[in-house]
Amino acid sequence: MKKTIALTLVLAASMSLAACSKKDDAAADAANTMAAEAVDGAENAADAAMNAADAGGNAMANAADAGAMAAGNSVDAAANAAKSAVD
Repeated sequence: MKKTIALTLVLAASMSLAACSKKDDAAADAANTMAAEAVDGAENAADAAMNAADAGGNAMANAADAGAMAAGNSVDAAANAAKSAVD
């Protein structure tokens, strides 16, 4: 989040400089391109972080499901053992 804000400020600053400068359009275009690429990189990093968080959440949910299933199987086995002992 901090990087996104910082890169947005860099983009805004470079755009301001480009708007005020009338000497060299090529330099302004290069600065704008670099700033846009930096913002794109930040967005890609944020997307990757969200995907990683989603994957982690899914892994935890799967582990919880597996634990619940194992507990249920243990209860079933105990019930079967008790039933066999009674018979």
